[in-house]
Amino acid sequence: MVDLTALQDTVKALSGDAFEAAFISFGELSVVVSRDRIADVLTKLRDDAACQFEVLIDICGVDYPERADRFDVVYHLLSPRLNQRIRVKIATGETAPVPSVNDVFPAANWYEREAYDLYGIRFTGHPDLRRILTDYGFQGHPLRKDFPLTGYVEVRYDDEKKRVVYEPVKLTQEFRDFDFESPWEGPNYLLPGDEKAHRS
Repeated sequence: MVDLTALQDTVKALSGDAFEAAFISFGELSVVVSRDRIADVLTKLRDDAACQFEVLIDICGVDYPERADRFDVVYHLLSPRLNQRIRVKIATGETAPVPSVNDVFPAANWYEREAYDLYGIRFTGHPDLRRILTDYGFQGHPLRKDFPLTGYVEVRYDDEKKRVVYEPVKLTQEFRDFDFESPWEGPNYLLPGDEKAHRS
């Protein structure tokens, strides 16, 4: 089993003044570092003999709209040689760009484009930062918590124009009056056939 306290001390020493906080929860170590030093910290975690975090598993965004720096960018790293994992976090705002780690981990290319597309997090130094999952004309970033559940536009194929057209979302009446009652709790009235269930 990995000694997470010792790993935390090692990461703190490697990070230097970029280190901000660390905590252990659910058997995993999470480290918070400064945004501007993320590439430097990840390089040290990859190259240091005590860490050897050579695999970038994922980069994801987390949205906290009530904070000034509303986004966390979370890097999940794996050391196959030492069989240990670590989570590295940085905080950023809507306009503050994050340095790309594409030169440290080439796998970051896709993940950074994904975070940009879905959250609007910008990465400086990325070789090709553009949308990757949504359409080219898509407005907004769909995983932000203030993005409407129905979106802004809907897409359909127009048979007369012989092309795909974008139109403002029109909510159907059924969606507006959706009954959120749990089907397991049952209604307060009898449904047809319920009388058979009460026969002895």
